[in-house]
Amino acid sequence: MVFSDVKKLKGILLVAIGSILWGASGVSGQYLLQYRGLHSGELVMLRMICAGIILLTIDIILHRQNIFSIWLDKRYRLSLVFFSLLGMLGVQYTYFATISYSNAATATILQYLMPIVIILYLAIVKRTLPSKKECLCIVLAMLGTFLIITHGNFTSLVINKKALFWGILSSFSAAFYTMQPKYLLCNCRSSLVIGWALLVGGLVLGLLQQNDFHLAGRWDIVTYANMGYIIIFGSVIAFSAYLESVKYIKASEMGIMSSLEPLSAIVFLALILHIYPGWPEYVGTFLILSTVFILARK
Repeated sequence: MVFSDVKKLKGILLVAIGSILWGASGVSGQYLLQYRGLHSGELVMLRMICAGIILLTIDIILHRQNIFSIWLDKRYRLSLVFFSLLGMLGVQYTYFATISYSNAATATILQYLMPIVIILYLAIVKRTLPSKKECLCIVLAMLGTFLIITHGNFTSLVINKKALFWGILSSFSAAFYTMQPKYLLCNCRSSLVIGWALLVGGLVLGLLQQNDFHLAGRWDIVTYANMGYIIIFGSVIAFSAYLESVKYIKASEMGIMSSLEPLSAIVFLALILHIYPGWPEYVGTFLILSTVFILARK
């Protein structure tokens, strides 16, 4: 029993670390986008390529196996391409695009509409109506979203329309990112899947931008420090901690603890950038995050 409790505590700490690091990386990203003049596409490209190379290097060191084996197996090849482009690249780009037009807290909270997208998707696929509990979550999420984007005045939008567009798209990308790679992660090493997804997504984004690697913005020690944090702590360590927690706690517990991500984004925004949400944002955040707790209950 004691051993079981220790494992559970370890899992909770790991997912908490991953979620907090993710929340803080959003604030670092906002600082680079809005105060250092970086473009969201370049930021995402650098983050994904560097983090992907680091994760694949770690996989080689730990497992001493061929990292290209996943591409040689036709069962995984196509699935990994979809996950890399629509899942990993999709969720990263839409998240930072939302930040560029609003802030890290708003982007993270809008992304947390993802469970509602999954509920509606499963209802369509299974041709069944959502349960009463799921309907309650849909209503709470919609109400919370309206509070955030209207500031409590339902007759006007206070959020940038582009931020709302990318934020909603981010929730759809996050839903795909959550559901699609299940087969891959059940049959391949997580470091291999995530590493390749980051690297491939980053390289494709770099090719699409065609900027000859002339990076925009002001690059100084502060910029490099924030970029380093996003790559090392906000990507490599956060992903590793979150995926490692799967071994010790249930998915429902992971869902609850991952709600620390938007909360940490709000706290770091206030402490570092001195941006303080109003009461509608706090209430809206509470309503959206409450859906995570409701869905986690048996």
